[in-house]
Amino acid sequence: MELNLLGKNVLITAASKGIGKATAERFIKEGCNVAICSRNQENLSKAAHEIKSLYNKEPLCIVCDINKLEDIVNTFKVVNETFGAIDILVNNCGGPRAGYFEELSDDDWDFAFKQILMSAVRFIRLVLPAMKERKWGRIINITSVSVKQPIDNLILSNSMRNAVTALAKTLSNQVGKYNITINNVAPGYTLTSRIYELSEIKAKQLGTTQEAVLSSMAEEVPVKRLASPHEVAALIAFLASDHAGYITGSTIAIDGGVIKATY
Repeated sequence: MELNLLGKNVLITAASKGIGKATAERFIKEGCNVAICSRNQENLSKAAHEIKSLYNKEPLCIVCDINKLEDIVNTFKVVNETFGAIDILVNNCGGPRAGYFEELSDDDWDFAFKQILMSAVRFIRLVLPAMKERKWGRIINITSVSVKQPIDNLILSNSMRNAVTALAKTLSNQVGKYNITINNVAPGYTLTSRIYELSEIKAKQLGTTQEAVLSSMAEEVPVKRLASPHEVAALIAFLASDHAGYITGSTIAIDGGVIKATY
């Protein structure tokens, strides 16, 4: 399927690793102008080098702590000055601290609020005016299966990612008339640094190995494996295309069948 994304300007946040990086690769493969940001310069440089070695085109890299408004504003300005107005925004972020309710402080909640919800709010606020003016835009938020089926010891992520889902659904009703779609992609167990981090924590709790935990995760999935970040990236690219122009306000799980609910 031809996605016809050639020349589109794309910004992907927290994209030096995992799903974000795979998404950057996919959009570069489609001929887009791609900007990625991360708070770690070393990781950004490594990602850019690896992407260029594969596709002979390097993404624009910007150091950005998405918990800081000034970094978000600077990232937006750099992309606009380099590429022009942003056509496609992919809001991605790492996961906040794992833990149960009694273990978490106000600071933990504040950090998660800024990291997950406010980063999306702030980036969306910046890109919307130009999208409205040009009557075209795509906003895709990477959330988690936890928005449909909460994960037991991830109450921060469960809460804040559901807030992003509600934001997208509400805002999609307001901007649809401008040919702007807003959707959420909800990955299940995906082979990223985050899943390795969580599996290591769980292994310590259970007194077992990380490999055993990852194997157990795969057994919970009907397709009996964990996802590749590139599979998630393919869905994101489709949602950014005109083929998906009638899909908005939706949360699409890509989870190998883990979610047990009918809808």
